[in-house]
Amino acid sequence: MAKKANEISYWPHMILGFLIVGVMLSYWTVKSASSIPVQESNEYMMKYQQADMNINEILHQKARFDSKYRIALVDAPMQKVELENAKRAKAENAVVLQAGKNTFSYKISDHSGNAYADANVSFLLTRPHTRDDDQLMLEVPFKDGLYVVENVEVKKPGRYILRLKADVGEGAVGFSQTPAYLKP
Repeated sequence: MAKKANEISYWPHMILGFLIVGVMLSYWTVKSASSIPVQESNEYMMKYQQADMNINEILHQKARFDSKYRIALVDAPMQKVELENAKRAKAENAVVLQAGKNTFSYKISDHSGNAYADANVSFLLTRPHTRDDDQLMLEVPFKDGLYVVENVEVKKPGRYILRLKADVGEGAVGFSQTPAYLKP
């Protein structure tokens, strides 16, 4: 059977169309992905790369700290905050922040309850998905059995994380992470 001369084949047009759609979707993907800013994680109060390279040592130091000492946030007003997720909603206890200056007190003690006064303590107020509003205090003073973080300025409403790092020497470093929330 011979092919008729006036029949048109659409296969080359379909292939060209799929190729053009593929290039357009690739361009759209790259453009939309590059427009979203990437924020580095500060999980252990250090850059992600440093934490990733030294995670075994960090976890070993944390285990050493946890075997001897405790970190507790003292006298902070707590409230259940509902967090909505795509799969389910959950509630977590969060520190209630006030607009303006806030003060936080932490107690570092051994397991028998005696306060530990010789720790090198640093504090970080951060937001979960950005580092723009971070407030880092490298040296937190020890006053009356507590490590007191004063004059932490909070302006924007939303979720925050209170992070504390306590280095007691002897290769023991403790971390505390507490969710916080400022109502709009």
